[in-house]
Amino acid sequence: MRRRRAHKALLAIFCAVVTACSAGVLYLGRPSWDGYWQSGAVLATFFCAPQDAMASLQTFETESDGLEGQAVPVAQTRDENDLSSGFWTIPPDSVAPPPAEETAEMPEGMGPVLETQYGAGSGERFLACGAGTLRNSTELPASEVAAELMQPLPFEVETDSSEPQVLIMHTHATESYQPDDNPWYDPAYTARSTDYEQNMTAVGDELAKVLNEAGINTLHDVTFHDYPSYNGSYERSQRTVEAYLEQYPSIKIVLDVHRDAIEKDGARVKPVVTVNGEKAAQVMIICGADDGTMGMPNYKQNLRFASRLQDAMESRFPGLTRPILFDYRKYNQQLTTGSLLLEVGGHANTLEEAKATARMIGQSLAALLKGA
Repeated sequence: MRRRRAHKALLAIFCAVVTACSAGVLYLGRPSWDGYWQSGAVLATFFCAPQDAMASLQTFETESDGLEGQAVPVAQTRDENDLSSGFWTIPPDSVAPPPAEETAEMPEGMGPVLETQYGAGSGERFLACGAGTLRNSTELPASEVAAELMQPLPFEVETDSSEPQVLIMHTHATESYQPDDNPWYDPAYTARSTDYEQNMTAVGDELAKVLNEAGINTLHDVTFHDYPSYNGSYERSQRTVEAYLEQYPSIKIVLDVHRDAIEKDGARVKPVVTVNGEKAAQVMIICGADDGTMGMPNYKQNLRFASRLQDAMESRFPGLTRPILFDYRKYNQQLTTGSLLLEVGGHANTLEEAKATARMIGQSLAALLKGA
């Protein structure tokens, strides 16, 4: 009898998960092999990691302007930038609250948003690269790292070409921003969205538009590599990039565009700068290094690109950048010598601030590639 009940329970669970997968395909609006593959990930996760699978069946609703009633499955509760998870984000030592005359009364239940502008950094780990700086978080001697900075680009990009030269993609496409420019945030808002007009794909669109208008043939991939399953995002984005490189060997640059998530003492920190009267989210380049075990033989060539792009952005738009993070990270940067990860603001910035930054990144990169 117990065995029969167990079989019935397993069958019921199996049917429920299959139904959820099918509903996921319809919700994603992708009745294709890609859609079925992503939804099938939920089923695979259920058997391999039942706790994560149960979490993925939970949903949250965003209640901000333009996002009412949008349900998004929670694929993983741990955020990539959770300090306790050992990711890269380092909060500022001190963050001043907004001036008193600009601080509105915070509604009950909300948390504070603190604006700050990250500086160039100082100390032995910070190295100058043109107008910008780099934080060397590796064990490589400063002299060895400095020798690579501001060297010529390790690739040549053809302008006004019919062949793609740049690929923009998002390993974590569903990352999103603060809905309103308020000095507070709603703790219930997860800063994740499957709305293409609200998440990282909207930022990528802005960057791709500027580059294409400048004569740099750019492709923008909008695949959700982190949805419905967050686990395995980088493995899936690697397959995407490899497929593009195989189809378009002309691609020299791959930019993985994200947003950061910085919190300090219960407040969400907003890295922001005002450029020509416009508020923009500060951007951080992450360039991976190889400790000898990561299979990245050409990582120093990516470093050259990172330093040149950092200089191009900071010299044109002072204060736009946070120091480059040069660390033992991979992030699929072994695939080309022009692969970088860009953190455009954080979850306390607004989408408009992130779009402004994307335009400035595009203008700086286009000028760099065209030798202007």
